[in-house]
Amino acid sequence: NIELSKYIQPTPVQKYSIPIVGGGRDLMACAQTGSGKTGGFLFPILSELFKHGPIPVPEQTGMSRARKAHPVCLILAPTRELASQIWDESRKFSYRSWVRSCVVYGGADIGQQIRTIDRGCDLLTATPGRLVDLIERGRVSLANVRYLVLDEADRMLDMGFEPQIRRLVEKEDMPGVEDRHTLMFSATFPRDIQLLARDFLRDYIFLSVGRVGSTSENITQKIEYVEDEDKRSVLLDILHAQPKGDLGLTLIFVETKRMADSLSDFLLSQSFPATSIHGDRTQRERERALDMFRSGRCPIMVATAVAARGLDIPNVTHVVSYDLPTDIDDYVHRIGRTGRAGNTGIATAFLNRGNKGVIRDLLELLKEAHQEIPGWLETLAKESSYGSSSGGA
Repeated sequence: NIELSKYIQPTPVQKYSIPIVGGGRDLMACAQTGSGKTGGFLFPILSELFKHGPIPVPEQTGMSRARKAHPVCLILAPTRELASQIWDESRKFSYRSWVRSCVVYGGADIGQQIRTIDRGCDLLTATPGRLVDLIERGRVSLANVRYLVLDEADRMLDMGFEPQIRRLVEKEDMPGVEDRHTLMFSATFPRDIQLLARDFLRDYIFLSVGRVGSTSENITQKIEYVEDEDKRSVLLDILHAQPKGDLGLTLIFVETKRMADSLSDFLLSQSFPATSIHGDRTQRERERALDMFRSGRCPIMVATAVAARGLDIPNVTHVVSYDLPTDIDDYVHRIGRTGRAGNTGIATAFLNRGNKGVIRDLLELLKEAHQEIPGWLETLAKESSYGSSSGGA
């Protein structure tokens, strides 16, 4: 199946994670988004499952008439989009095998999800809230879990899922740390992630690929000085300048849901095929917009940061930060949408004096990734450091 999917060479994460997991060790991996980490845990886990065959399901006790799913591998992910992506990959790589992959997440029909897992579920990808709900309904047991994966663990904690994660791992019927393999993946490694690793992993190997929280040198970063009222016209210039027939996709980040809608409407009015995605969209609308974007029918997507975190969209050749975030880590996540899996990409950011909170961090990041630094940015960075000490530049 790996061959069918045209995977020839492992990415750096896979090169290390596959033998670590195959050797039976727990793993805490810090890797940039787009580094091939999904394959980094799916390949070795599926390989082990195929080698050892299915695990018998315990006899059902008690009065409950409902059938319970007993997954052997549980993958927790922060968002429905990321969970769906992992499920897609797991189906692809377990094709024609006994391993049945299922996915469950909030915001979709729970009845339909229950019917699906009732038909058999060996590898379950889930968002924490929905899984807790299914366990409370007596539809899922974690007693057979041999592999636990926490993907984008830092993001799950940011979203407030720690109580649900701790409940699933420590309070339900999941085997203890001695009797399962646990893998954690995270783009950053703050203190709360270190504590989670200490509690959930045993004798683990820490793997860091690239600087933790850094940007890829495959991405050319361009910083443009643009006042707020000029952003639309500069964006049009950039889009007009892209070569015709270029099959690449352009992802544009804005700060608010309202801006996502108004900017995509504006682009449509200028004859650019655009779509948008944000948190107020229904699940169906989001999936449709993503599908239009991925397939290239709408090669321009305007997105809010929350809606796009963790999305794996191949062929994004250009990321535009129309509104810069206030936090440099968010910027790193955004531009990590391009230059994925070894491809090259361009990231353009619109910046003006309103962004002075992030200017110095941005300058450091550009230096570290060996990017070209415009002279005016150095001047602004100096201004912003004076400004912070003398009451505003």
